Amino acid sequence: MKGPFETKKRRLEDSVNAAVEKNLSREEEDALFTPAPFDPTAGEKTGYSNYSYWRSTFRAFWHNRTALVMLVVLVVLVAFTLLQPLLPGQYEANTVNNNPLTGIQLQNQAPSTTTSYMTVPAGTVLLGEKLNDDWYAVSNVASVIKKRQKFTLTQYGPDWCTVEYNGTTGYVKNNFQTSLKLPEDPENTPYQSYSNFQLQMYTEPADMTNGGESLYAAASDLTPLGDGRFETAGATELRTMPSRSPFLFGTNNIGQDLWARVWSGTRTSLWIGFVVAVFEALIGIAVGIVWGYVRALDRLITEIYNVIDNIPTTIILILVSYIMRPSISTLIFAMCLTRWLGMARFIRNQIIIIRDRDYNLASRCLGTEPTRIMLRNLLPYLVSVIMLRMALAIPSAIGSEVFITYIGLGLDVNTPSLGNLINEGRKLVTSASLRYQLIFPAIVLSLITISFYIIGNAFADAADPKNHV
Repeated sequence: MKGPFETKKRRLEDSVNAAVEKNLSREEEDALFTPAPFDPTAGEKTGYSNYSYWRSTFRAFWHNRTALVMLVVLVVLVAFTLLQPLLPGQYEANTVNNNPLTGIQLQNQAPSTTTSYMTVPAGTVLLGEKLNDDWYAVSNVASVIKKRQKFTLTQYGPDWCTVEYNGTTGYVKNNFQTSLKLPEDPENTPYQSYSNFQLQMYTEPADMTNGGESLYAAASDLTPLGDGRFETAGATELRTMPSRSPFLFGTNNIGQDLWARVWSGTRTSLWIGFVVAVFEALIGIAVGIVWGYVRALDRLITEIYNVIDNIPTTIILILVSYIMRPSISTLIFAMCLTRWLGMARFIRNQIIIIRDRDYNLASRCLGTEPTRIMLRNLLPYLVSVIMLRMALAIPSAIGSEVFITYIGLGLDVNTPSLGNLINEGRKLVTSASLRYQLIFPAIVLSLITISFYIIGNAFADAADPKNHV
């Protein structure tokens, strides 16, 4: 019994023989055949496989634990950078914070995790001055005794002595700083005494001042007693400033919150890095693939590349930043002018290596369009290179921004960035107490750079088809 294939073959042979014998015209011959449609996608299918390039890539990437840890760190850092302005109790990045009583800028305040200075028990008597409906500036300094002024010491103590001065009873410190003039038997009170130095007389046997400056208490914690005196209603926290939000990274030399400026600067620098990396990838990939695959354009694009590449990138950055007004868009424009060159050259070299391999020749023989060959045959082999270069382009762009700011052509101080924060901090590196103004932005920049480098290398290895099984 003949199969279907043999039957179709016999019919076709009969039709051809009949056409030869009858000497049919070309139109009559064409009517005997049914054209088979050409499908470029089906033309390259020689078998079926459940292999997925991207599934295999991500599976290999997830097995790299170091890269996963750095990916989590980077995601958390970027997410926190974006959400930081929305968190409660945040200061504005450019706001100059002043002492609410003196109006003096809170310059170079050391980093702190709290504004609480001390907690006093209920019933503590304080003297207060109203700042607003929520806060009072308070202290327990009842009076100031000028040097060599006599007062009556009514009760002696090794740390605190009870005294009367101008009809007011209070407490003074008994230490070498006060230098109280005491008799041979100081516990035999009362007696007249005085000091060689100015004394502060407190309402309680405790110094409730911040290095001589006022502390602050919430109005809801104070009960008025009259004459500017208040009594704490319960255990009350006295704060170094009228706010529960501390300066976590301290302040700079004009009283701006460094915490807010670091995260604002990180947002600015990441935005510059991402935009430059995207433009570098889009322009570099498009030019590189055409440059490497279309042989007729190789000489023209090579000459254009040589002309632009012979101009140092640093010179272009400096000239553009000097001619145009310093801004974020100026920096992005200056970097995008030349950064695509490296990507385009590298991709062109890779294309030249693989464009004449057997599978590409087979695709051309099957009539596959050049665009499809470039996107489906060539581009997957370049994903690893593209991902690595994009991952490194972001910290590289941030580094360029740091350099431009360092030479004085970058963003102004009213636009916080990691560049101008590091530039300001480096001036204080020799002062141990002010070194934090360089350390914090440098740590953030280091985390970004290291994370992108490790993640980029790991994904590049995972995306390389040679590493797929």
